[in-house]
Amino acid sequence: MILTLNELPESQRADAVSSMVYEASARIRDPVYGCAGAICHLQKEVNELQAQLAKSQAELINMQLQQSNLLALICMEMKETPNESPQQSMDNFISSPAYSSDYQNNLNFFEDNTSQNSLWEPLWT
Repeated sequence: MILTLNELPESQRADAVSSMVYEASARIRDPVYGCAGAICHLQKEVNELQAQLAKSQAELINMQLQQSNLLALICMEMKETPNESPQQSMDNFISSPAYSSDYQNNLNFFEDNTSQNSLWEPLWT
């Protein structure tokens, strides 16, 4: 090891020693895989976090679409009944059976998808 260190430029020797110490301590913790085991574990964690991020992004898009659909429905309702106040129009819309059933269907769709954890698992481990 000393010969290997002497072959390196002096500016890189400290990094090389630090790497050797890390590899030795990783080998003590995991004699079979050493650093590769730690890297594999971290890669698995990254994959899980990426899956969580993708799920959160899908939920965000779903909520944005629901909001835009709700705004469109409110605008359509307001056009159909121009003599009502905005508050009356909103009250009528929320109490309407079409809105309630659509909202409930959207909730059921969301719950069905979240129960299927296998869709969000990484393809490889």
